[in-house]
Amino acid sequence: MSKTSKQARGRVGTSASPGTSGTSGPGPGTTDSSPGVSRRRLLGTAGAAGATGLVLGAGGGAAGYAATRPDAPAALTSIGATEAMFHGKHQPGITAPLQARGHLVAFDLVAGASRKEAAALMRRWSATAKELMAGRPAAGGSDGPGHDTGIALDAGPSSLTVTFGFGRTFFARTGLTAALPAALDPLPAFSSDHLDAKRSEGDLWVQIGADDALVAFHALRAIQKGAAGTARVRWQMNGFNRTPGTTARPMTARNLMGQIDGTGNPKPADEDFDRRVFVPDSPGTPQEWLAGGSYAVVRRIRMLLDDWEKLPVDHQERVIGRRKADGAPLSGGTETTEMDFDKAGPDGRLVIPDNAHARISSPEENGGAAMLRRPFSYHDGIAEDGTPDAGLLFVCWQADPFRGFVPVQRKLDRGDALSRFIRHESSGVFAVPGGAAEGEYVGQRLLES
Repeated sequence: MSKTSKQARGRVGTSASPGTSGTSGPGPGTTDSSPGVSRRRLLGTAGAAGATGLVLGAGGGAAGYAATRPDAPAALTSIGATEAMFHGKHQPGITAPLQARGHLVAFDLVAGASRKEAAALMRRWSATAKELMAGRPAAGGSDGPGHDTGIALDAGPSSLTVTFGFGRTFFARTGLTAALPAALDPLPAFSSDHLDAKRSEGDLWVQIGADDALVAFHALRAIQKGAAGTARVRWQMNGFNRTPGTTARPMTARNLMGQIDGTGNPKPADEDFDRRVFVPDSPGTPQEWLAGGSYAVVRRIRMLLDDWEKLPVDHQERVIGRRKADGAPLSGGTETTEMDFDKAGPDGRLVIPDNAHARISSPEENGGAAMLRRPFSYHDGIAEDGTPDAGLLFVCWQADPFRGFVPVQRKLDRGDALSRFIRHESSGVFAVPGGAAEGEYVGQRLLES
């Protein structure tokens, strides 16, 4: 690989904070035009050459497309070349910038699978994640159940991250109840809940994110295949975000309501960021295995878009408490200006209403409670009545959900103006161990304790 190619290969999480996308996405905003060729690109070229007869016989299919493109094929762009690191203090996919494509999947251990089988599964999954995140095939060989599918053969790492977590039921099924954290207690019920038990919770949880849809799906298939004989899929959901580089300047992402979403996220530069997001070290305790980890609360939130879109924009803005155009608080300033909750308009009414979502969910209104939101939007088709099954795959990270998610959601539940336009349809809480050190697999400190 040339020097230029090496420089283009950034590391996720160093150039933008979660909740942002655009030209400051996961890697430099330039195109790598060096002669360096990735292993996947070389393999893809060789495969195309070997299939020449098939292409020529297609009468202008793939060959016609390539011949009519205005430019010669370029080298891998910075988006495709960006690589996230598998090993580290924390697992990948927590503080990384939002990715364009995501898959969330939960598994239950099959009957008869014990701690030994669970450890073997996590070892396989970790090895697979490490290879895929580096842009390499999932496994060697050309046949057998473990061979790579070739789905992402021509792509680079594309900021792929794979993150693993354990649900409450995992501990009883593996004989590890002594290590069960209190923070994995069931969440309380909320009035906006319409939860489907079949699409909630699970023994194991995996979050996959990438800036290329094929790379993300490739990882999903590899994880699913790696679970065969040990765990079965309980539920699976697909999500998306804006692709990095599609805006003229770095911008916070928008959700399907058109609102800028993620402005109030804690930032890695904040003095108390680690304290809010990551579990502290607790040597000598049953939860020592969780050091450097976090808790993920996962909620599928359906947006009632037909009702929402009937509101005039100024009404939508009062529901949220921020301007739709630029995310600035209704009290004035820019997106990052601190909200003035006491400011009143000429009519004497509060500029940011008492029941505005941004007011009720702010740390200032919740005793400092905060969480790192890192969601994906989703769209699962249109119902017979014409309503879209669309919304948010809400994923938030915190050191303790009963000090992060729960107090905020309780307050939202009591009077959030947004509640009439959303419906929580599934839920799960997962303990996410710290990152694996070199030579370790994720969860090893729990499963081999």
